[in-house]
Amino acid sequence: MPTLAIVGAGPGMGLAIARTFGSKGYDVALIARNRAKLDDLVGRLTAEGVTAAAFPADVLDDDALTQALQDAAAHFGGIDVLEHSPAPSIGSLSLASPSETDPSNVQGLIDLLFYSAITATRAVLPAMRAAGAGTLLYTNGGGSVDPLPMLGNVNAAQGALRNWVLNLHKELSGTGIQAAHVAIGVWIGAGGPPGVLTAEAEEIAPLYWDLHVQRDEAERVFTG
Repeated sequence: MPTLAIVGAGPGMGLAIARTFGSKGYDVALIARNRAKLDDLVGRLTAEGVTAAAFPADVLDDDALTQALQDAAAHFGGIDVLEHSPAPSIGSLSLASPSETDPSNVQGLIDLLFYSAITATRAVLPAMRAAGAGTLLYTNGGGSVDPLPMLGNVNAAQGALRNWVLNLHKELSGTGIQAAHVAIGVWIGAGGPPGVLTAEAEEIAPLYWDLHVQRDEAERVFTG
Protein backbone atom coordinates (compact mmCIF):
# COMPACT_ATOMS: atom_id res chain seq x y z
CA MET A 1 0.00 0.00 0.00
CA PRO A 2 1.22 3.56 -0.63
CA THR A 3 2.11 5.56 2.46
CA LEU A 4 1.51 9.13 3.59
CA ALA A 5 3.75 10.57 6.32
CA ILE A 6 2.46 13.59 8.22
CA VAL A 7 5.02 15.70 10.07
CA GLY A 8 3.37 17.75 12.80
CA ALA A 9 0.28 15.53 12.93
CA GLY A 10 -2.59 16.79 15.05
CA PRO A 11 -6.37 16.44 15.46
CA GLY A 12 -7.17 19.23 12.97
CA MET A 13 -5.59 19.38 9.52
CA GLY A 14 -3.37 16.38 10.13
CA LEU A 15 -6.27 14.08 10.95
CA ALA A 16 -8.35 15.43 8.06
CA ILE A 17 -5.52 14.88 5.57
CA ALA A 18 -4.90 11.40 6.98
CA ARG A 19 -8.58 10.55 6.51
CA THR A 20 -8.54 11.89 2.95
CA PHE A 21 -5.57 9.80 1.89
CA GLY A 22 -6.62 6.86 4.04
CA SER A 23 -9.95 6.72 2.22
CA LYS A 24 -7.97 6.33 -1.01
CA GLY A 25 -6.10 3.30 0.30
CA TYR A 26 -3.04 4.95 1.84
CA ASP A 27 -1.36 3.85 5.03
CA VAL A 28 -0.52 6.75 7.33
CA ALA A 29 2.58 7.49 9.43
CA LEU A 30 1.99 10.16 12.07
CA ILE A 31 4.92 12.17 13.43
CA ALA A 32 4.74 14.67 16.28
CA ARG A 33 6.19 15.12 19.75
CA ASN A 34 3.35 13.85 21.96
CA ARG A 35 3.05 10.06 22.00
CA ALA A 36 -0.35 10.03 23.76
CA LYS A 37 -1.92 12.37 21.20
CA LEU A 38 -0.46 10.36 18.34
CA ASP A 39 -1.81 7.13 19.81
CA ASP A 40 -5.25 8.73 20.03
CA LEU A 41 -5.08 9.69 16.35
CA VAL A 42 -3.94 6.18 15.41
CA GLY A 43 -6.89 4.75 17.34
CA ARG A 44 -9.36 7.04 15.59
CA LEU A 45 -7.98 6.23 12.15
CA THR A 46 -7.84 2.51 12.85
CA ALA A 47 -11.51 2.58 13.91
CA GLU A 48 -12.28 4.10 10.50
CA GLY A 49 -10.42 1.36 8.65
CA VAL A 50 -7.20 3.28 7.99
CA THR A 51 -3.87 1.60 8.73
CA ALA A 52 -1.83 4.07 10.79
CA ALA A 53 1.18 4.09 13.11
CA ALA A 54 2.81 6.65 15.39
CA PHE A 55 6.45 7.72 15.26
CA PRO A 56 7.04 10.26 18.04
CA ALA A 57 9.70 12.90 17.44
CA ASP A 58 10.27 16.55 18.24
CA VAL A 59 10.28 18.23 14.81
CA LEU A 60 12.81 20.74 16.17
CA ASP A 61 15.29 17.88 16.69
CA ASP A 62 16.78 17.21 13.25
CA ASP A 63 18.20 13.81 14.18
CA ALA A 64 14.97 12.66 15.85
CA LEU A 65 12.82 13.82 12.94
CA THR A 66 15.08 12.13 10.42
CA GLN A 67 15.04 8.90 12.43
CA ALA A 68 11.25 8.96 12.75
CA LEU A 69 10.84 9.26 8.98
CA GLN A 70 13.38 6.49 8.43
CA ASP A 71 11.51 4.30 10.91
CA ALA A 72 8.21 5.06 9.17
CA ALA A 73 9.70 4.17 5.80
CA ALA A 74 11.05 0.90 7.19
CA HIS A 75 7.73 0.06 8.86
CA PHE A 76 5.57 0.70 5.80
CA GLY A 77 8.06 -0.11 3.06
CA GLY A 78 8.60 3.47 1.95
CA ILE A 79 7.04 6.92 1.99
CA ASP A 80 5.15 8.01 -1.12
CA VAL A 81 3.74 11.31 0.15
CA LEU A 82 5.19 13.68 2.75
CA GLU A 83 2.92 16.31 4.28
CA HIS A 84 4.60 18.88 6.52
CA SER A 85 2.39 20.94 8.83
CA PRO A 86 3.86 21.67 12.27
CA ALA A 87 2.25 24.74 13.79
CA PRO A 88 3.16 26.86 16.82
CA SER A 89 0.87 26.84 19.82
CA ILE A 90 -1.32 29.94 19.73
CA GLY A 91 -0.71 30.55 23.42
CA SER A 92 3.05 30.44 22.98
CA LEU A 93 3.25 32.85 20.06
CA SER A 94 4.98 36.17 20.59
CA LEU A 95 3.81 38.40 17.75
CA ALA A 96 5.84 41.26 16.34
CA SER A 97 5.29 43.77 13.57
CA PRO A 98 7.93 43.98 10.82
CA SER A 99 9.68 46.89 12.54
CA GLU A 100 9.66 45.01 15.87
CA THR A 101 10.93 41.73 14.42
CA ASP A 102 14.37 40.68 15.58
CA PRO A 103 16.25 37.37 15.65
CA SER A 104 14.89 36.48 19.09
CA ASN A 105 11.25 36.47 18.01
CA VAL A 106 11.66 34.97 14.55
CA GLN A 107 14.32 32.26 15.02
CA GLY A 108 12.03 29.77 16.75
CA LEU A 109 9.47 30.15 13.99
CA ILE A 110 12.11 29.67 11.33
CA ASP A 111 13.22 26.48 13.11
CA LEU A 112 9.67 25.13 13.38
CA LEU A 113 8.20 26.09 10.04
CA PHE A 114 11.17 26.22 7.68
CA TYR A 115 14.15 24.27 8.97
CA SER A 116 12.01 21.26 9.94
CA ALA A 117 10.66 21.20 6.38
CA ILE A 118 14.19 21.06 5.03
CA THR A 119 15.09 18.23 7.42
CA ALA A 120 11.96 16.22 6.59
CA THR A 121 12.51 16.66 2.87
CA ARG A 122 16.13 15.58 3.03
CA ALA A 123 15.00 12.44 4.88
CA VAL A 124 12.56 11.27 2.18
CA LEU A 125 13.72 12.84 -1.08
CA PRO A 126 16.62 10.47 -1.92
CA ALA A 127 14.29 7.46 -2.03
CA MET A 128 11.78 9.42 -4.09
CA ARG A 129 14.51 10.40 -6.54
CA ALA A 130 15.57 6.76 -6.81
CA ALA A 131 11.98 5.72 -7.49
CA GLY A 132 11.27 8.63 -9.83
CA ALA A 133 8.03 9.31 -7.99
CA GLY A 134 6.74 11.01 -4.86
CA THR A 135 4.82 13.98 -3.50
CA LEU A 136 5.96 16.67 -1.06
CA LEU A 137 3.23 18.91 0.40
CA TYR A 138 3.81 21.81 2.80
CA THR A 139 1.12 23.55 4.84
CA ASN A 140 1.48 27.22 5.66
CA GLY A 141 -0.57 30.21 6.74
CA GLY A 142 -2.20 32.67 4.37
CA GLY A 143 0.24 35.32 5.59
CA SER A 144 2.91 33.60 3.54
CA VAL A 145 1.13 35.02 0.48
CA ASP A 146 -0.55 38.15 1.87
CA PRO A 147 1.30 39.22 5.04
CA LEU A 148 -0.25 41.18 7.90
CA PRO A 149 1.76 43.75 9.91
CA MET A 150 0.66 42.28 13.25
CA LEU A 151 2.21 38.95 12.18
CA GLY A 152 5.49 40.35 10.96
CA ASN A 153 7.75 37.73 12.53
CA VAL A 154 5.38 34.83 11.80
CA ASN A 155 4.90 35.85 8.18
CA ALA A 156 8.66 36.20 7.69
CA ALA A 157 9.15 32.53 8.58
CA GLN A 158 6.12 31.51 6.54
CA GLY A 159 7.40 33.48 3.57
CA ALA A 160 10.77 31.75 3.76
CA LEU A 161 9.07 28.35 3.63
CA ARG A 162 6.85 29.36 0.71
CA ASN A 163 9.77 30.71 -1.32
CA TRP A 164 11.73 27.50 -0.76
CA VAL A 165 8.80 25.22 -1.67
CA LEU A 166 8.01 27.10 -4.88
CA ASN A 167 11.67 26.85 -5.84
CA LEU A 168 11.72 23.15 -4.93
CA HIS A 169 8.73 22.66 -7.24
CA LYS A 170 10.74 24.20 -10.08
CA GLU A 171 13.81 22.12 -9.32
CA LEU A 172 11.88 18.84 -9.28
CA SER A 173 9.91 19.53 -12.46
CA GLY A 174 10.24 16.58 -14.81
CA THR A 175 11.58 14.18 -12.17
CA GLY A 176 8.25 12.54 -11.31
CA ILE A 177 8.25 14.22 -7.89
CA GLN A 178 5.63 16.83 -7.07
CA ALA A 179 6.32 19.58 -4.52
CA ALA A 180 3.56 22.03 -3.62
CA HIS A 181 2.65 24.69 -1.08
CA VAL A 182 -0.76 25.05 0.59
CA ALA A 183 -1.51 28.47 2.10
CA ILE A 184 -4.53 28.45 4.41
CA GLY A 185 -6.01 31.91 4.78
CA VAL A 186 -8.83 31.05 7.21
CA TRP A 187 -9.19 30.08 10.85
CA ILE A 188 -9.55 26.31 11.05
CA GLY A 189 -12.46 25.14 13.20
CA ALA A 190 -14.36 27.01 15.86
CA GLY A 191 -13.08 29.69 18.25
CA GLY A 192 -11.55 32.08 15.76
CA PRO A 193 -11.31 35.85 16.26
CA PRO A 194 -14.47 37.83 15.45
CA GLY A 195 -14.78 38.70 11.79
CA VAL A 196 -12.19 36.16 10.64
CA LEU A 197 -13.27 33.66 7.98
CA THR A 198 -13.42 30.07 9.22
CA ALA A 199 -13.50 26.62 7.65
CA GLU A 200 -13.42 23.05 8.87
CA ALA A 201 -10.30 20.98 8.22
CA GLU A 202 -12.40 18.52 6.23
CA GLU A 203 -13.22 21.30 3.75
CA ILE A 204 -9.55 22.02 3.14
CA ALA A 205 -8.09 18.50 3.07
CA PRO A 206 -9.26 17.61 -0.47
CA LEU A 207 -6.83 20.24 -1.81
CA TYR A 208 -3.96 18.01 -0.77
CA TRP A 209 -5.30 15.07 -2.72
CA ASP A 210 -5.84 17.30 -5.76
CA LEU A 211 -2.23 18.51 -5.64
CA HIS A 212 -1.03 14.94 -5.28
CA VAL A 213 -2.93 13.56 -8.27
CA GLN A 214 -2.84 16.57 -10.62
CA ARG A 215 0.90 17.07 -10.11
CA ASP A 216 1.29 20.33 -12.02
CA GLU A 217 0.45 23.04 -9.47
CA ALA A 218 3.05 24.62 -7.23
CA GLU A 219 0.53 26.19 -4.87
CA ARG A 220 -3.06 26.34 -3.69
CA VAL A 221 -4.40 29.16 -1.55
CA PHE A 222 -7.52 28.40 0.50
CA THR A 223 -9.61 31.40 1.47
CA GLY A 224 -12.98 29.74 1.95
